Amino acid sequence: MTRRAGCGAETGRTVRIRKGSDAVNTVALLGTGIMGSGMGRNLLRAGLGLRVWNRTREKAEPLAAVGAVVVDTPAEAVAGADVVLTMLTDGAAVADAMAAAAPGLRAGQVWAQMSTVGVVALDELAGFAREHGLVFVDAPVQGTRQPAEAGTLVVLASGPADPRLAPVFDAVGAKTLWAGAEAGAATRLKLTTVGYAITLTAAVGEALALAEGLGVDPGLFAQALTGGPMDNPYLQAKMKAVLERDFAPSFTVYGAEKDTGLIAEAADGAGVAVDLARATGDRMRRAAAGGHAEEDMAAAYYAGFETVPAGTAS
Repeated sequence: MTRRAGCGAETGRTVRIRKGSDAVNTVALLGTGIMGSGMGRNLLRAGLGLRVWNRTREKAEPLAAVGAVVVDTPAEAVAGADVVLTMLTDGAAVADAMAAAAPGLRAGQVWAQMSTVGVVALDELAGFAREHGLVFVDAPVQGTRQPAEAGTLVVLASGPADPRLAPVFDAVGAKTLWAGAEAGAATRLKLTTVGYAITLTAAVGEALALAEGLGVDPGLFAQALTGGPMDNPYLQAKMKAVLERDFAPSFTVYGAEKDTGLIAEAADGAGVAVDLARATGDRMRRAAAGGHAEEDMAAAYYAGFETVPAGTAS
């Protein structure tokens, strides 16, 4: 039997690995928010032992009902684990969690850093891994809540292709795309893909706000694009969210604004102008200031109006 996807060292290729080729008894998952909770459930469905920690324990408790061991500290989570996963808000949160985990770490453990933290923070985290003798793999994911719950994320990985990660990546993703042997290559790839998604979301919201401001039925905008060369499933999903005012979060306004900052930071270092990402960051900040920070990033639609309406998501 082959896996949907596994670890491999060839850049840009998805490598299939035989099921059961590498024994992993326990995975430690630090972070059980929108993404981590879905990933945790899929790790359990794959038959992997799972210990989980979250700063707010209540967000981790639902995983206990399906077989996870919920612990109070990162050190308890990582002690004796074969694989450590971090899926937290930003680089600072990851650094804090791993510093707290240090008493439970042992040299040789593999750490897959799966949060989107940016190039600067990633380098600092890699340094922490070296200091503690960890096998460090840069592995942010492409996808939002629904793929995380379905186990169909795309894992963007770089660093050593440690075989212990094969069953883990297989459990949470539809495929693993190796960006290179250097930790950091996957984060750079992730910034390009998430930047595309965020700016596209902002463009959809801006167009619908303009339609409304001009007295155009937004439904006509949808009809004009549907079935044409500019149509795509992502457009349809974000239009539906705006038109139905359904902003239950798959990826929040706050998260999108944070990532535009990481994109700008990386672009500055590369000497690249990212005008759209910077403008999108401004829109996300205005929407957040209007009370929409924890809603889906499609709620940046509200930034098109001089007075941003108050949050509406349930």
